[in-house]
Amino acid sequence: MVEDKEVYDVVMVGAGPAALTAAIYTCREDIKTVLYEKAVVGGLAAITDWVDNYPGFPEGIAGLDLAENLRKQAERFGADIRLGDVMDISAEGDYKKLVTTDGDVYARTVLLATGSDYKKLGIPGEQEYYARGVHYCATCDGAFYRDKRLVVVGGGNSAVQEALFLTRFTTHIDLLVRSDLRASEILQHELAKQKDKITVHLGVTTDEIVATDNKVTSVRGTDSAGQTVTYETDGVFIFIGLLPNTGFLQGKIDLDEVGMIKTDELLQTSMPGVFAAGDVRSGATMQIASAAGEGATAAMMIRKQLERVA
Repeated sequence: MVEDKEVYDVVMVGAGPAALTAAIYTCREDIKTVLYEKAVVGGLAAITDWVDNYPGFPEGIAGLDLAENLRKQAERFGADIRLGDVMDISAEGDYKKLVTTDGDVYARTVLLATGSDYKKLGIPGEQEYYARGVHYCATCDGAFYRDKRLVVVGGGNSAVQEALFLTRFTTHIDLLVRSDLRASEILQHELAKQKDKITVHLGVTTDEIVATDNKVTSVRGTDSAGQTVTYETDGVFIFIGLLPNTGFLQGKIDLDEVGMIKTDELLQTSMPGVFAAGDVRSGATMQIASAAGEGATAAMMIRKQLERVA
């Protein structure tokens, strides 16, 4: 029986800005809180080079430092942060059962804040040379390419931000954009300042990552005229968007057409007592500040839910 097992007031799946902020609020109110994070505490914020638009930091702050500050603050109030994965969720009466790498865990409420992961191109060479010439995180792997030549794929804010960051190390970057640049005007202005280091190629698809002797040497694509083009490179960084981490929720929680979690105005999902916040929620703005705000709101909704079922 569930009553014979240890039951947490709330289990939070993910430990990015949304969940860490929620944990600060719940733990301050003595709500027994545990968080499961399968990757990096702080989520994508932790591997973002520089955050310039988070309130309270007029000069900006390194993403890793912001994530570390959030973690320390949550732990100061008693948050139990565990490295592990949640593979399934189901309702058992008034409780929720989560299948984790620690075994089965029971909770009165759940916050889903699993965030998103990097989209893949799905082209030859991408998977084969992952972490051996193909990367999705400039702050993690950029330093390996000091005085090397790189290809960056993507035309949105993330691609331009990461390309600008990579100019610290590389001698030259070929930025391959499938259609037109979608980055903000501010970022495009910064990109123009780096024209000696970054060459922008519009209307170019990325078709294959080529390696010789297990070492990435070039990228093949197709330009707007239908001609095959080749760019010599020592490494490839891909930034083409994000996919929500909701695979384990299929058939359990209502998702939208792209796999984001549907919620009502109280951030509650289709499973009573289960809430969602941050980048994984349908309608999210994909900003750290709004994720933190949703985390605070979710914590208040969780408290009210616990009061109702007490």
